[in-house]
Amino acid sequence: MPLDQAFVGRSYPPAFTYEVGREKIREFADAIGDPNPVYRDPDAARAAGHKDVIAPPTFAIIVSLKANDVLVEDPELGLDYTRVVHGEQSFTHHRPITAGDRLEVVLHVDAITSRMGNDMLSIRAEVGTDQGESLTTGRCTLVVRGEDA
Repeated sequence: MPLDQAFVGRSYPPAFTYEVGREKIREFADAIGDPNPVYRDPDAARAAGHKDVIAPPTFAIIVSLKANDVLVEDPELGLDYTRVVHGEQSFTHHRPITAGDRLEVVLHVDAITSRMGNDMLSIRAEVGTDQGESLTTGRCTLVVRGEDA
């Protein structure tokens, strides 16, 4: 069953607040194998012009994926998650995510298209602080495989 086009333009308000900690940043940097000291050492981060350690650019995936759950679990959309493949992901950063930031995400459905029996769901996650500062715009495409795929 195709996804409902009426979802295009729909937004979901923040469903959670995520407090960024130094240890989570270090763990993420370790997981991606990036030894940059600005991800671990507050003095190195300050010497580079930051107020505290900063997160690697892809750290935003943690909150973006969690925000996507709100849409994926919306029963009105009718999405069968067992048929979903993550198509693509990109981030545009307005400033680095920093230890101590309290992140919130507003999720937007930008497009739903069909190609060769599959639905493509284009989602935009606006990641900001709980004080309203914009940090990162994440965009992803979820491919919902058609029943004949």
